[in-house]
Amino acid sequence: MTWWPEFLTIVLVHLLAVASPGPDFAMILRQSIVSGRRTAIFTSIGIGSGILVHVSYCLLGLGLVISRSLFLFNLAKLVGAVYLIYIGWHSLRAQPVDSPVDGTISAKHTPSAGQALRIGFLTNLLNPKVTLFFLSLFSLVIKPQTPLWVQLGYGVYMALATALWFSVLSLFLTRPGVRSFFRRFGHWAERVMGAVLIALGIRLAFISR
Repeated sequence: MTWWPEFLTIVLVHLLAVASPGPDFAMILRQSIVSGRRTAIFTSIGIGSGILVHVSYCLLGLGLVISRSLFLFNLAKLVGAVYLIYIGWHSLRAQPVDSPVDGTISAKHTPSAGQALRIGFLTNLLNPKVTLFFLSLFSLVIKPQTPLWVQLGYGVYMALATALWFSVLSLFLTRPGVRSFFRRFGHWAERVMGAVLIALGIRLAFISR
């Protein structure tokens, strides 16, 4: 297939992008520490679902419109920044909670599957850096001659690979040894992650096109 070199390039570029620390990584780390494995995995699936939206508007040409419109770009990054700061602020205000001896998490403090999916979805969708990444990918790496169904296949792969990457990361971060390490810090760990999310939100607000 003539698309194999193109696909392998996408695999490499996507792997480097998804493995680099950013809002998605910070959110999975927070969910793993605060809410446990189930919530972190559903958040990972939500992040992967957000990839499909980015792919869809790139295929429709809307990504180019957003990147060239100063108003739309600034609006997108402002909404994303506010969302991260909002989540971070709630984490920053975390109070000490008595944890069970076995390390399980009370259902009272655990988001539902739908809530976790929504958190992951919005974290990825509202990140303008992801918008710029996919715009660059579809304009510089993927050739215009590549059939639409092949480009869509690339998008599905990246969505699944993203969800799988963060799910594996969630499994690691929620291992008993890792969880017990973070439990020593209790609510302070959540506060630290809240500060990280706020910092990422502020940084996101000042990103340029």
